[in-house]
Amino acid sequence: MYLISFLFLLVFVMVSVGFFTLLERSVLGYIQIRKGPNSVGYLGLLQPFSDGMKLFMKEQFFPMNSNYMIYMICPMLSLMQSLFLWVLFPYYLNCLEFNLGLMFFLCCSSLGVYGLMICGWSSNSLYSMLGCIRSVSQAISYEVSLSLILLCFFMLADSYSFLGFYSMNSSVWFVLISVPIFFCWLSCCMAESNRTPFDFSEGESELVSGFNIEYGGGGFALLFISEYSSIIFLCLLTCLIFLSPNFTSFLFFLELVSLCFLFIWVRATLPRYRYDKLMYLAWKCYLPLTLNYMVMFLLMSVLCFYHFFLLKL
Repeated sequence: MYLISFLFLLVFVMVSVGFFTLLERSVLGYIQIRKGPNSVGYLGLLQPFSDGMKLFMKEQFFPMNSNYMIYMICPMLSLMQSLFLWVLFPYYLNCLEFNLGLMFFLCCSSLGVYGLMICGWSSNSLYSMLGCIRSVSQAISYEVSLSLILLCFFMLADSYSFLGFYSMNSSVWFVLISVPIFFCWLSCCMAESNRTPFDFSEGESELVSGFNIEYGGGGFALLFISEYSSIIFLCLLTCLIFLSPNFTSFLFFLELVSLCFLFIWVRATLPRYRYDKLMYLAWKCYLPLTLNYMVMFLLMSVLCFYHFFLLKL
């Protein structure tokens, strides 16, 4: 049953990635006052499957100066890393109980930068190498704030498991007591997933296509799926921590789709950030804010502990 559950989960993640790309292209079309995908199937609903077939059936391109084996394996490793995160999806039945789910998430998410780094290095191209260097420095900077924000709320929930939020966060949403850190979390998620306005590893106007410039066909499709799978999981994690944690309700998935729409909306409206301001934002703004919130949540958890202790006495 474990194997069947995870296979179903992976299939639905792949399908959701396809329809997320359809949503993105349609929303970008409406915002930019042009037609989006509307030809393949009814209202363009079969467009993701058509694009996937086209990409995987295209001829593979192998750069002469690339490190061939690493160049071929790296997209598959990136996809495996992004799909590993979905093991943390909190089920009641037929799942692995992660008592240390936070640690597993931090370990797996920190491995994502290796995919970008190895893709850029193994392509042996100047543009891909520049995108690789940018992605490494960006990921190192924003992983610190991302981890500290997670520690704040897990410390308040007194558990490292994602199921701990179900009982803790059912009466009040954490976003109501931490609005500034919620927006800080959203921008850190955008920086971690290399989305606009923090898409420095893929800067099209500067680096042609960044770290994945030498990839086409199946390799590009695998990198594409891994990026969008990570975005959907980060949106799910945001709903689980800050918003309604009841993942059996329709409201939870409505919030999830709304956050995915927010990622697309930001891409359509905001220009790319300047690189020095990106680093200033991470180390001079977000890091002091998260440290202050961490001290505040630590005091709140200590007060709650003493309150329950006195009630028992």
